[in-house]
Amino acid sequence: MTSELSALLKLGASMPGEPEVDRPRPERLIDGNPRRETWNVVDAPLAPGSRLYCGVWRCEPGHWRIAFGPHEHELFTVLAGRCRVHGADGSVCEVGPGEALALAPGFQGSFEVIEPLTKSYAIVDVA
Repeated sequence: MTSELSALLKLGASMPGEPEVDRPRPERLIDGNPRRETWNVVDAPLAPGSRLYCGVWRCEPGHWRIAFGPHEHELFTVLAGRCRVHGADGSVCEVGPGEALALAPGFQGSFEVIEPLTKSYAIVDVA
C-alpha cells in the first residue's frame, strides 16, 4: 500500500503482491459466499479528515447488500467479468468490461457479481 499518491500509477487486471482477502459479512449475504481480493495501492490524505483509496478488486460470483457512508464516493471500471448493482429503490445497472459506474454517497442496495469480476476503483471519503 502507498501512503502518498505518485504522479503516475498504473492499475491493471494483474497486480503484484498478495491481496487482502475477505468475504461479505454473513448478515449481508443474499447469495453465495464469494472470496474477495483487494490490492489497495493508494491510501492518501486529500484534506483534513478526507482520504483517497485506489486499487484493484477481484471477486467470485455472489450477491450481498451494500451501504455507503454519507461522504463516501466510488467510481469503478470493470476490467473483466460482469456485475449488477441494485439500488434500494429498485433500480439496476449491469456493468461489463470497459464500463464504469459511479456510486453516490449514502448509496444503499446490493452488489451482484455475475461472472468472476476484476475492477479498478477510486473511493473518496470526504469528511
